[in-house]
Amino acid sequence: MKIIMLGAPGAGKGTQAKKIAEEYQIPHISTGDIFRFNIKKGTELGRKAKEYMDQGLLVPDELTIGMLMDRIKKEDCKPGYVLDGFPRNIPQAESLRNALIKLEQKIDFAINVDVPDEKIISRMSGRRACVSCGATYHIVYNPSKIPGVCDVCGSELVLRDDDKPETVKKRLSVYHEQTQPLIEYYKNEGVLVDVDGTQELNKVFSDITAILGA
Repeated sequence: MKIIMLGAPGAGKGTQAKKIAEEYQIPHISTGDIFRFNIKKGTELGRKAKEYMDQGLLVPDELTIGMLMDRIKKEDCKPGYVLDGFPRNIPQAESLRNALIKLEQKIDFAINVDVPDEKIISRMSGRRACVSCGATYHIVYNPSKIPGVCDVCGSELVLRDDDKPETVKKRLSVYHEQTQPLIEYYKNEGVLVDVDGTQELNKVFSDITAILGA
């Protein structure tokens, strides 16, 4: 089962991708996690990616495509995988399609988690991330036990640059211009399914599993 998660930044597709991966025992492949890992380690890829992410811009294709395909070729991806954060535009979708054809693979489902912009801005501006271990929280939906302090390691929690309202608005603008056309693209491919992302987290997941089947 090969799945792509679609939706605006902050729609909750990453959370749902992890739950899908756990439920169906397939890898969750998040380009965002890979970028953040590299940023924390201070690699060249991480430094380049951070420059774009801090401005609310998309990371260029050449920093992602080769890395992603190497991951898909690994043994644990044979039963399937959930792609989270890729593709982000039509050229990436075409590159992915062509690369998968060479591997005799194709995408089975493109799940669009639909959430209005105003709800996304509210959600993301409430996020907090640990400066040390990277654990994430939300001041309303998933607060730390002690405000501003990580439950895991006790380090400071901060509002990341890419979660600030002004950056989120820019990210949404980029999403509507470059990424939203993927909805029509995968609809034409016959694999698009829509779910209401404004619902409670477990209700969204139950809607997804009803689509994917047991």
